[in-house]
Amino acid sequence: MQNIRKLPIGIQSFEYLRKNNYIYIDKTEFVYNLVHSGKVYFLSRPRRFGKSLFLSTLKAYFEGKKELFNGLKIEQLEKDNPDAWKAYTVIYLNFAQDNFSSKGTLEDCINLQLKKYEEEYGITEIESRFAGRFINIVQTARKKTGLQAAVLIDEYDKPLLDAQSNESLVNENRETLRGLYVTLKALDEDLKFVFLTGVTKFSKVSIFSDLNQLEDISLSSQYATACGITEKEMLENLEQEVEGFAAQNKLSKEDCIAQLEKMYDGYHFYENSEGVYNPFSLLNALKKQDFSFYWFATGTPTFLIKKLQESTMNYMDLSNGVEATAQELQDYRSDNPNPVPLFYQTGYLTIKGYDREFGVYLLKYPNNEVKYAFINSLAPAILNNNRSTGLDVVSFARDIKKSDIESVMARFKSLFATLPYTTARKEKQDSVIEQNFQNVFYLVFTLLGQWSTVEETSSFGRADCVLLNGNNVFIFEFKRDKCADEALNQIEEAKYAGPYKSSGKRIIKIGASFSTKERNLVEWKIVEE
Repeated sequence: MQNIRKLPIGIQSFEYLRKNNYIYIDKTEFVYNLVHSGKVYFLSRPRRFGKSLFLSTLKAYFEGKKELFNGLKIEQLEKDNPDAWKAYTVIYLNFAQDNFSSKGTLEDCINLQLKKYEEEYGITEIESRFAGRFINIVQTARKKTGLQAAVLIDEYDKPLLDAQSNESLVNENRETLRGLYVTLKALDEDLKFVFLTGVTKFSKVSIFSDLNQLEDISLSSQYATACGITEKEMLENLEQEVEGFAAQNKLSKEDCIAQLEKMYDGYHFYENSEGVYNPFSLLNALKKQDFSFYWFATGTPTFLIKKLQESTMNYMDLSNGVEATAQELQDYRSDNPNPVPLFYQTGYLTIKGYDREFGVYLLKYPNNEVKYAFINSLAPAILNNNRSTGLDVVSFARDIKKSDIESVMARFKSLFATLPYTTARKEKQDSVIEQNFQNVFYLVFTLLGQWSTVEETSSFGRADCVLLNGNNVFIFEFKRDKCADEALNQIEEAKYAGPYKSSGKRIIKIGASFSTKERNLVEWKIVEE
């Protein structure tokens, strides 16, 4: 029987992980580099990406718990350092576990955490302001220990993200945090090390302007893989689990790795950096030996969908790719109409290319888990929450597999019939209808990519959709307020079938006409080559 090892799913305590024999992906070289090359850092990464565990590793290091690091890289790196493994005071503020959508929750959270340190250092005279209390704790600790303190703040921005639907509460929480974080500059001489983590970099929280010595390593090549799991790390540490997963799913080891990569890999936090797997999804998949949407299931991106709807961005841009500068990626404002920074920082888009000449990043979905799960969540917004007769993508896929294109087109027609009549002004009605028309096709064909290969472009030009399934190639062209024959003619004239003629596959061309007056498909023709 295969030995079942303990995978650290959801384990955020480095000490607990090491003492209880969980598998640990060694990230301590990053700890060493941070400690010996700087002092005040900020790291932005998506949720469930290992930020808390990394911060906990820093905590154990500064507490001098050398025994926890036996056999790890940092043990060798520090072996000739006489100043290593001193027990510093560690002030650890954790905002990861609370929900801050209610008034007063943030204050209660800070109060409880400061109270713990006040009791630890025998502080009886308590100031009214959090800033004064924080300063008193750090300075008292230094007087009693003779050593500077390390300040670690986990998910600094969660009180702002949780409250973002309540502008008044966001402003209150922002001012509370600002008053606390600004003390870090005043305490500079008393601090050995400062590290903050978060999902977003809110530009209006003064820490990023007041702490001018803060080093943002979120887009640093040196720390691009500090969180997450590289393929090399997976094979060095989790090969047994990968082989078990492959056997359970009747896959070769190579095919299993390829599918894991498509599903959970693909995050890049620097231009041309090594990709990393989402650790939460990968570890869950290896433990449960099943390809599912694990990371996505832990949080519904309703605020992202709302942000997308309020913007001018086309839904299709998320698949085709969007561009952004480094400044845009790192600078999030809740009142920013551009949703790209938030999509990147929360992990729904990642770096897939870089134009060095213009300093512009290309962003796309990192992997299939994010792509298909997000599109599934986007569906109710596109369909205005009306799915009663509508989006049964599995039935679409089954019809494609049977080459039953008549049924596919009939399903499209039924889907359009469920969309409510637009209330836009008359002069805008056609554009709104056309946008709905494009969004529905985008939605269906993107989701069909789970079972088929969807190719959007070729060297001969761009078809609306080319879908490969089994021995069949389906080429779709849609026209608005024009006949189906015109759509078929475009397929011929643009030679969309050219790349597939030598494949030996059966080629089926579908031309269709959408009427803005009728707000539906009114005609389609199917021709087999």
